[in-house]
Amino acid sequence: MALRILHEDAHLLAVNKPGGLPVQADKTGDHFLLEHLIEMFPSDTSLGLPHRLDRPVSGAIVVTRTPEALAAMNLLFANRAVRKTYWAIVTGTPPEAGTWAHRLEHDTRNHKARVVENTSVDMSHVAFSRLAAGDRYSLIELVPDAGRFHQLRVQCAAAGFPIKGDVKYGARRGEKDRTIGLHARQLMFTHPFTGRTLDLLASPPSTGLWPVLVPSTGPST
Repeated sequence: MALRILHEDAHLLAVNKPGGLPVQADKTGDHFLLEHLIEMFPSDTSLGLPHRLDRPVSGAIVVTRTPEALAAMNLLFANRAVRKTYWAIVTGTPPEAGTWAHRLEHDTRNHKARVVENTSVDMSHVAFSRLAAGDRYSLIELVPDAGRFHQLRVQCAAAGFPIKGDVKYGARRGEKDRTIGLHARQLMFTHPFTGRTLDLLASPPSTGLWPVLVPSTGPST
């Protein structure tokens, strides 16, 4: 598999992960992201994952090359110092912009997130804006306040706009390739070793409704 590299230095790698590719080994035994990176960079023996993308989700993901880089990036993510922007193809036509707020709970037994009324649970917020609208589906931009388990998937569904293909959260049918219409479009953070701002942009998939709904202007990588 030819992975698109978004950034490479002595400390970090960033790639545009295809939807359907797991980031690490799972019970399926399928090939996974770290495995491909080890093949591409055989001298890297300490690749680490400071964050994750669900298997059916595509887009920008950072991989560390040293234990020190992993510790530094773990701290950035824990402190919410990484700005994450997603694009999603959702059912229906959401408002032009706004914020969705829900209390979320991780249902470990069913490997899902769910909305709860328990006031002891912190509120999760995601800012959204509509980028394009078609007859049945819309393209929206999502900026979450955190990185909670399946946060965007459950919050889109709870707002009445399930992500295309995400049958776990209300989509009527799945995609043949088992991907969903969610893409990690951008990661932005201060490089923990150089002090420079890294602005990582990942172009969305070129299949399905993506090329129909994605704006034709603007940078892509």
